[in-house]
This record gives sequence, C-alpha cells and structure tokens, in this order.
Amino acid sequence: MQQASIRASLIISVYDNIRFLKAVLDSVCKQSCMAFEIIISEDAEHTQVKDFLATYPFLMPWQHLTQPDNGWQKNRALNRAIRAAKSDYLILIDGDCILHPDFVRQHLSHAASNRILAGKRIKLNQRISTDYLSKNGHPLMLHKYILRHFFRLKKEGFRFHEEGLFLPDSSLIGTLLRKRRVRELKGCNMSFPKEAILAINGFDESYQQPAIGEDVDLTWRFRAAGYTLQSVRNAAVQYHLYHKEHWHDQSENKAKMLSNQKANRFFCEMGINQHIAIP
Repeated sequence: MQQASIRASLIISVYDNIRFLKAVLDSVCKQSCMAFEIIISEDAEHTQVKDFLATYPFLMPWQHLTQPDNGWQKNRALNRAIRAAKSDYLILIDGDCILHPDFVRQHLSHAASNRILAGKRIKLNQRISTDYLSKNGHPLMLHKYILRHFFRLKKEGFRFHEEGLFLPDSSLIGTLLRKRRVRELKGCNMSFPKEAILAINGFDESYQQPAIGEDVDLTWRFRAAGYTLQSVRNAAVQYHLYHKEHWHDQSENKAKMLSNQKANRFFCEMGINQHIAIP
C-alpha cells in the first residue's frame, strides 16, 4: 500500500498479552476499509511482543513503538504514537478489543475537522471470549451471536450488551442514535484529527495511574478547545475480550482533573510538546 492511500493511523495500546493482540490484529485485517496504517503502542518493551509482530502477516503498513517498562505510562506511549503517525487522522483502540469489520469505515465516514468521535464497547463473558480465541474466530461470529441471543446476554454475564448491536446510518434508528450526547470518551474507542489532539498538547503525562487521564480528561479538554464530540456508538462497534480487571483508586486522578478544569488548563504542560509556550 502506498503511503498516499493512508487515510488514518490506527493506534493500538498494548502491554504483553500476545493472544489477545493476535485476535485484535486478525480483526483489524478483516476491515471493510483498509486505507490505514497500524501503530502498536507498547507501554513496555517485551521481547515476546517484538518476536510475535515480526512474524505476523500484516496487510497494511505498521509500526511498533516501545518504551522502558517503568510503571503505567500509557499516556507517554500514546503521545509518542501521535508523533510517529503518518496520517492526519487518528483512531485509538486497546489491545483487548475485537473490531467489527466496519469499525474503521464508520470512524472515517463520520470524521470532520472540528469533531471528536466517541464509541463504546460490549464486554464479552468469559465463555464466549475463550471460545472465540480458541477457534481463531471471525468478528461476524460475535455479531451474529449477539443478534441471536440479545435478550439473554445480560443473564449470560455480558456487560453493556446494547453496545454490541451494529446499527449503521442507513437505518433510521442508527441515524437517531448518533445524535446522543457524549458524556465522556472511552480510550478504547475514539478518533480525532491529529490537529485536534495537538491543540490540547496531547495526553497529559502527569497522570501516573490508569483511567481518567487517558480518556475522561480529554473529554472536557477537547470541549474547552472548541471541539464538538459526536457519538459513533452502535456504528463503530467493538467487542471487549474478557479478563480480570484491576481497579485503582481514582481520587488522585480525579483531583488533578478537577483542578485543571477549574483553572481551564486544557492545554497540558506535560504533553506532546513539553517545552513550548502555553497559550
């Protein structure tokens, strides 16, 4: 693929789960729109990840960025990925989220210079996740399962099951759903022009714990910089693979964000450019 045909940079945040990463990349390579590059943004430098990527049969241009494993520094890794991106439009996902085949196309079709796109994800239960991984499944397997069993998904242990329905703009309900107000961004499913993230100086690297700093913090900062947030829920659909989640006390992150909000510091100091004058 020639670089001129690249319409977006798909940034995938990973740590060291190769089994998940393979499933995610397999879904990336089944996209209906292939005009993008892949950036594997690793918040570490694991040999097993490097070796796996060296043998993976990529169908589009790709980069693998690493950094020393010095605790949670996802925001720093993301800022490095933004600098390295070869396109002017960025789509961000996590390395545990399978993509519906129309995921990238939906983000690109709704993209605009003043718009930040916000999606969500359905959280699969352990049984379906294990089955999908063991069979090297196709994302449409998940799509069909959700359609067939939608009204019992909650009882089966799925979370946010309504987010698993694919409802494109060609349907009236899909068009109406896109008008929902965005409460907050999710770092696993969002996209924006590169110039938008540069306008707020990227992700705030002063956050040293997961959550808030990697997505919620961006919500108010983008709005303060004059950007509009639009929902792509049920259009840019993704399926979150089951794993045990480790929750962290968010009081420190929340206090930092509220302090910045009060002072309207939407242009962060510890961002992509840490040594330029702050407007």
